[in-house]
Order: sequence, then C-alpha cells, then structure tokens
Amino acid sequence: MRILTGTASWTDPTLIACGRFYPPNARTAEARLRYYATQFPITEVDSSYYALPDPATAYLWDQRTPDDFVFDIKAFRLFTGHGARPEALPADIRRELDTDDGATLYDHHLPGELRDELWRRFTLALEPLRASGKLGTVLCQFAPWVTADRGGHARVANCVARLEGVTTAVEFRHQSWFAGTQAAATLAFEQELGAVHVVVDSPQGAVNSVPAVWESTRDDVAVVRLHGRNEVAWNKRGIAASSGRFIYEYSDEEADALAKQIAALAKRVAETHVLLNTNYQDQGVNNARRLGAALGRLAVQ
Repeated sequence: MRILTGTASWTDPTLIACGRFYPPNARTAEARLRYYATQFPITEVDSSYYALPDPATAYLWDQRTPDDFVFDIKAFRLFTGHGARPEALPADIRRELDTDDGATLYDHHLPGELRDELWRRFTLALEPLRASGKLGTVLCQFAPWVTADRGGHARVANCVARLEGVTTAVEFRHQSWFAGTQAAATLAFEQELGAVHVVVDSPQGAVNSVPAVWESTRDDVAVVRLHGRNEVAWNKRGIAASSGRFIYEYSDEEADALAKQIAALAKRVAETHVLLNTNYQDQGVNNARRLGAALGRLAVQ
C-alpha cells in the first residue's frame, strides 16, 4: 500500500508570487521543480491541459526529479470535450484550419487527420516519462456537458482507446454519471474500459458537481483529486485564473476524515495518488502537508 500526496501543478503563478513555499534561490523552472520534488513524491502536470506538452520538456522533468518521482499528466482540453482558442494549437495545425483567431474551437471543428495528429503528438510527449517509469496516469477530466448518454460513453471510450498502453484516469463533471443507480453503471463502465475512477472532493449541489464515490476500478492504482469545498467560487463568473475557483484550506478535522477514507481506499490498490487542486498561493502545498500528516497519524495508530 503506497499513498503519494502532492499538488496539481508546482508552477501556479500565485504559488510562485506568494513567496512562502519556494526558497529565495529557487528562481528558475529547474530549481523550483527540484525543490518541489524534495517535498512531495508526485505532482500533476496541468499545463498539458492548456497546450500540448513537448517531449523535450518532459525529458527535463525526468532529469530534474528523483528516480521514484511520479507525474500524472492532464489530457489536452480538446480531447475531453472542452473548447480552446486557436492559439492553443501548434502553429502548423492552426494554419490548416479555416477559422477566426478569436473563435473557440472544439474537437469536431478539426478534420479527423488533424485530431489524429494532435493525439500522436500528445502521446509522443509522454514517452520520456514512460521510458523512465515516472509516468503515473493521464487524467481525462471531461467537460461538464459530457453526460452519461451514448455520446458521452463514446467520448470516454475513445480517449481510453487513444491512450492504449497508458494508465488513463477518468474524472466527470456532470452529475448524471453518478445520479441514483447510475453510479454503479458508471463504475462498471470504467472498469470495463480499464480506466481509473477518480474520486473527487468538491463543492456539491451544482450540475457540474459529482459526489465523492470512494471506489476503485483497478487494483494497481487509485486517484483522488481534492478541489476544496468553496461553493461560492466553484461556478463564479469572471474569475480570470483557474486557481481562483479553488481557494480553500482544509481544516484538521476535514483532513483527518479524508485521511481515513483515503487509507481505506488504499488498502484495495497497490498505489494511491492524492492530488490537491487547491492551487491558490500556497494552499495546495499546505493542504497536501496537512493531509500527509493526517495519513501519517493513521499509520502509527
């Protein structure tokens, strides 16, 4: 039973700007990642959601971290039903499209051969981490409008198929996937695909919220993503940076309760990845440390 706790992103601008986590001499991307890896055994790369990752960058991530460090990688946004501006695409692919610069693109706007090329480049970028054994899961966080219908199932299955040979984790953002008796069907669907069910802790009561379903669909790895419980900011309009939606500090009592649930889940799998997505300033690292301490207290009981 191995529980790895870390944060979603080590490069959030508000984390760097607050000056409370990185030492003063950690002024470069290399220095910050090297320092982060002395504090936590895992991180989630979220920059790959906004733009395709680069193999050369992934190689540097490998070189700057210990042999047993783990990277979970967030899938590019077009793959999971989200929209993207044309500038998020590689320049040569953008030139192939007949679109206004200000338009929002979705995957159906791209010819099939360009979608194939995006997937090829994405999976190629994972190779340095896969070759070194540091690639954990690829997180497919589906858009809130991807629902538990035929089209939604087809999209999820396509992503898993595209990532053949890679451990794919699936996170939903529409309540239909776990409403009533649908929860059992969704878990069975994930298990059939060989996908990792992502346990989500987030504000409740919105259409784009799902409950925390503490189940595993594989016996090798489980993934828990903690978004905080800030109901006011979850769907607040006008927030420029994603970190503004996840401003939240878990209390000691909340951390203790989560630690018990995580420990119970971890008994069913070989490795559990716990990622704090409360990435405003140093809240993510503080929450990760608080949760790690709570897990440590359970281990010595």
